Amino acid sequence: MEFAAVAFLILVALTFDYINGFHDAANSIATVVSTRVLSPGKAVIWAAFFNFAAAFGFGTAVAKTVGSGMIDIREVTFLVIFAGLFAAIVWDLITWYYGLPTSSSHALIGGYAGGAVAKAGVGAIIVSGWTKTLIFIVLAPTIGLVLGFGLMVAIFWLFRGFAPSKVDRWFRRLQLVSAAAYSLGHGANDAQKTMGIIAGVLLAGGYLTVFEIPFWVVLAAHGAIALGTLTGGWRIIHTMGSKITRLQPVGGFAAETAGAVSLFLATSLGVPVSTTHTITGAIVGVGATRRLSAVRWGIAGRIVWAWILTIPASFFIAAVTYWTLSHVL
Repeated sequence: MEFAAVAFLILVALTFDYINGFHDAANSIATVVSTRVLSPGKAVIWAAFFNFAAAFGFGTAVAKTVGSGMIDIREVTFLVIFAGLFAAIVWDLITWYYGLPTSSSHALIGGYAGGAVAKAGVGAIIVSGWTKTLIFIVLAPTIGLVLGFGLMVAIFWLFRGFAPSKVDRWFRRLQLVSAAAYSLGHGANDAQKTMGIIAGVLLAGGYLTVFEIPFWVVLAAHGAIALGTLTGGWRIIHTMGSKITRLQPVGGFAAETAGAVSLFLATSLGVPVSTTHTITGAIVGVGATRRLSAVRWGIAGRIVWAWILTIPASFFIAAVTYWTLSHVL
């Protein structure tokens, strides 16, 4: 019975990881598709490959933060984990339907917290683990925005004497590199969140004696997120790639590079950040270099509201799920 429960929860976790890739495909490919550097089909293959390649060389610091640094591991049960995963999946599907690029990461940690608090109260929360995550809710898109804006200004200055057609041709090639870098950062940070949850399942089931991330879990999580990216979330790609601001290859390169640098920084610090927030901030920063009116602030405002609601909404869904199932089962 316990083996079946462990296997089921790992399957649910990988399903979330797949939906994460599906939902967040826009993060990796929206800019390279909207600038017509790659067709949608080629872009998702490009992004999925580098999502999986991130399994090698980025460590598991984020996984350890999510799995044991935010919730008291002693309060983690199969039902807590299921409630958190269920809430994250539901919120991802709701926001995908409405084309809103919200954070799968924040949906997961909000749901995980909701299930744990429903079981054991607020004492289940490890405050220190949440502090840096909450700070990066603001910091990640801000870093992306500042870097995106700064890179665009630097590019304009460095290439001011070149013919626009030549600059466009160069940056079409360079955008392949920046898209690959961003997809590496996306895979490195996002896949690790599911690894942390699966490790929690294995620990709760007695298959691990200490919290650690087996390498088969690393490969499975990266494989699931890459597969999800291959299927793509086209509603969100449209919002990210063209509704916020119009991008040219040079802007796509700046946005992706800014996003990649931000994600590499957060991953090295073990902070589970929102790849969605990061790339959106970078796109806004790039658009703002033309003029403030080049950014569709109404769309950006809707996105921000969806960001604000993600953790409370997934927390609430998970708490209700835990409470309901604990009384039924």
